[in-house]
Amino acid sequence: MSFSPRPPSLSGCNSIQEQRDRWEKKCSRAVKELVQTEQHYCQQLELVTTFFVEILKAKGTLKEDVREGIFSSIKSILSMNLSLLVHLENGNVGKGLEQFCSHLHHYNAYVDNIYNANKVLAIQLKKSKAFRRFKKLQEARPQFNNQKLEDLLQMPVQRINQYEHLLQDLAANTSPDNPGYEQLSKAVAAVCEVSQRIHDNAQRHENHQQLCRVQKLLKGRKTRVLAPGRWFIREGWLKIVPSKGSETKPKMFFLFSDLLLEAKSCSPLSVSNGKKFVGQHAYPLQDAAVEKVFGHTRSHGGLLSLTFPKAKLLVMSNNHDDLNDWYQCLSSAIRKLQSKHTVVQRDEPCRRPLLSPVDQTNPVRKRNMTSINPSNNVQNTGAELECSAPKRTKQSADTKQSAEASTSSCVIL
Repeated sequence: MSFSPRPPSLSGCNSIQEQRDRWEKKCSRAVKELVQTEQHYCQQLELVTTFFVEILKAKGTLKEDVREGIFSSIKSILSMNLSLLVHLENGNVGKGLEQFCSHLHHYNAYVDNIYNANKVLAIQLKKSKAFRRFKKLQEARPQFNNQKLEDLLQMPVQRINQYEHLLQDLAANTSPDNPGYEQLSKAVAAVCEVSQRIHDNAQRHENHQQLCRVQKLLKGRKTRVLAPGRWFIREGWLKIVPSKGSETKPKMFFLFSDLLLEAKSCSPLSVSNGKKFVGQHAYPLQDAAVEKVFGHTRSHGGLLSLTFPKAKLLVMSNNHDDLNDWYQCLSSAIRKLQSKHTVVQRDEPCRRPLLSPVDQTNPVRKRNMTSINPSNNVQNTGAELECSAPKRTKQSADTKQSAEASTSSCVIL
């Protein structure tokens, strides 16, 4: 199916025919680029499938679950892209894209697994000498042009980004009156969804790495920053202004989407912990407030007043830009958390179950059961767990851990 150009605008054009010719050239160029890049992409996928997936399966070098962990749905992706290529080469762009988009769940599965694939690949390279030798031998083939398997596994992810730009360019140069325009528009929307999925996965992966990095910076296991739904925002030094007029104390602060963590440096004399921190206080951002005391103008630093349900902090910085960034980040985190909590509270009465006749006759028992239900006190339980040590299965380990009165314990305020 050929695509006719979009109707032109007469402003600034010498003639209608010249404008039509320009749209026609852009449309033809976009289709030609789509076909050529698809041909190269399918060739690369076939090479990976033949020289890695199929040979590994035949040799039995890796177990089936390990192979699936690395290559995921790449064979299904190859099949759907070969079908798309046939339609593109025959000029059936609209039909080809329609069939292609009906199988995009294979791409969703692949992009969701890509970070796990890199992890599994790295583990197998450390464990299996035979796999290391096999990988090196296959990568040396001239067909791969010195590309590593790690790079080849990224091809489907990179191709989705290419589709997004190519199809958007093609749609911009296609008339809405064209019979294939609706199919093309649906294809653009479907590919953009997968592209957004890739972007979201990348953000979650980067956030997880940041949380792991902060966790490694903290001494001991009392302070836990790894928690579901938590996002790292920023970190930096701020000085705490004491209430009784003594000297300010520099502290390292880690800001998360639901928590502000205060920490101090470990002793520089310690070889293993010289660059680490000890968590001292964890301030939940729910029901918190931040206010500028000084620093409204571009002067030398300023003060921030932080109010929490059970504590109040006055912190300062000598850098105005840094202080302003702290203020913006804290305000945004508190605002988002409080708005999210407000929505949950509005929905809560609708979800509250009706009391059974037994519960109505014994309301005291019902209240007692509710008070010990962890789900009814999610925020408090979550706050307490942030700085609690992970449970161990061995009794001896629990005894040892409880005997250690560690100075890295973190107080929830």
